[in-house]
Amino acid sequence: MPTILVVDDEQLLVKGLKRSLEQEGYRVLTAHDGVEALQVFQSEAIDLVVLDVMLPGLGGLEVCARIRREKMTPIIMLTAKGEDVDRIVGLELGADDYVVKPFNTRELVARIRAVLRRARATDHTAANGIMEIQGLTIDGPKRKVYVRGVEVDLTAKEFDMLHLMVANPGRVYTRENLLEAVWGSAYYSDLRTVDVHIRRLREKIEENPGKPEWVLTKWGVGYYFKEKM
Repeated sequence: MPTILVVDDEQLLVKGLKRSLEQEGYRVLTAHDGVEALQVFQSEAIDLVVLDVMLPGLGGLEVCARIRREKMTPIIMLTAKGEDVDRIVGLELGADDYVVKPFNTRELVARIRAVLRRARATDHTAANGIMEIQGLTIDGPKRKVYVRGVEVDLTAKEFDMLHLMVANPGRVYTRENLLEAVWGSAYYSDLRTVDVHIRRLREKIEENPGKPEWVLTKWGVGYYFKEKM
């Protein structure tokens, strides 16, 4: 039974969402501010976090950043603004999905189910083994990445994108391809979501992100991993 942490200062929203998720078979823990959220996260085994951006005191973006420094637990962020800047900042900090208030509870439950399903599916399909390409090592079963022997910390989405492209070197993926393959066909978002994740991935694995060696751009089309030499 997956455990979900719902963090929002709107108590009626939390109560309703908790009831809906429990009806779906999830174990649900709740918090109403950032400090309480981190306390619960650190004391419980959490499988996914639903996190509001606008929290009293310690904000949702800071909570997201602190969680990411500890674990790669999936995070779905909520906001009443719906502004691009919040969406991009949330994704840069490692959020896996983004839902704008007011939202349909069924849609959010579907997003939660999809994120958890993709996380489990990736764990199984990653059993193809270890891929090594000129100093870059992707350990599929352990979901770890090493650059010249040094482990780098990737979010779940960054790992999934890299693993997909490395397994198919030279194949160009459009932004739509990557959204569907990594986020799922039910995911709706600005295509810049992909650009943000590609930039962050390059910053972590490339020696010179401005002149990438591995994750390359096909201008006007999309992204691809360089073909083996």
